[in-house]
Amino acid sequence: MKLPIMNEELALRLQQSEIDFITSRIQSIGERDGNPEGVEIETFGRTTACYIRTMPWGIFNSVKGLSDEDSGSLEDILQFYEARDRNFQLDLNPVGVSTPLFQKLAEHGLRQSGFHSVLYGLPVSEKPELPNQISIIKIEQPEQFEHYAEIHCLGSGMPLSDKHHFVNNNIGLLNRAGWSIYLAYWNGIPAAVAVMHISKGIASCTLAATAPAFRQRGLQYALLQRRLHDAYEDGCELVAAQASFGSSSQRNMERAGLKLAWTRSTFTRLY
Repeated sequence: MKLPIMNEELALRLQQSEIDFITSRIQSIGERDGNPEGVEIETFGRTTACYIRTMPWGIFNSVKGLSDEDSGSLEDILQFYEARDRNFQLDLNPVGVSTPLFQKLAEHGLRQSGFHSVLYGLPVSEKPELPNQISIIKIEQPEQFEHYAEIHCLGSGMPLSDKHHFVNNNIGLLNRAGWSIYLAYWNGIPAAVAVMHISKGIASCTLAATAPAFRQRGLQYALLQRRLHDAYEDGCELVAAQASFGSSSQRNMERAGLKLAWTRSTFTRLY
């Protein structure tokens, strides 16, 4: 199978695959007893707005899927976040957008503040041959998930005293429909983790982290290869991923065969 050439229909599918995994992940946090983190998700046509009261970072307070079609809802989106006293991140992809939408964003104080790469590719039928030092398993038991939380915590630059936050806010993905969590070992030591979400025939390579002591050893590239193969085994048509522009993550993705779909613009509001 050849990688399909980019068009608006494909771009909308890739965009929706990201909305699906972000929504599912944030819903899993909100499903904890009593919704202690204060999760809210609102839709405005095809546009999705996420909010988490206890997590002020843009990734958890983001707007995805905005286009000309939903431009009339921009004031409602702004009011959604203003009512919660929260700044937010608007991720704008180059599909279904035109000059009037950009003008409207500017009129409401939204300015471009960054870029992010969106990539896509084909699943891989061949089982990857890993270096002898690397082995990979799927995490399916709560005891194994402790390794995931620890590595995600350290890989995010947080002290181990914050590990419980990573347990509480990610345990909902364990054995959740559509999700797979991977743990990579280096010579038998838990060293790196990665996650994949499948929706409507597209496998999204989502979260990934490596313990600082094990970086630059090919662990994330190996985890990417494993996910590309598992996407094939699961019957997916495509694989999608996102990365900081020009980062080592993007380079790994391109080495594994993924192709740049577009560079997304990130907008934030100036006060």
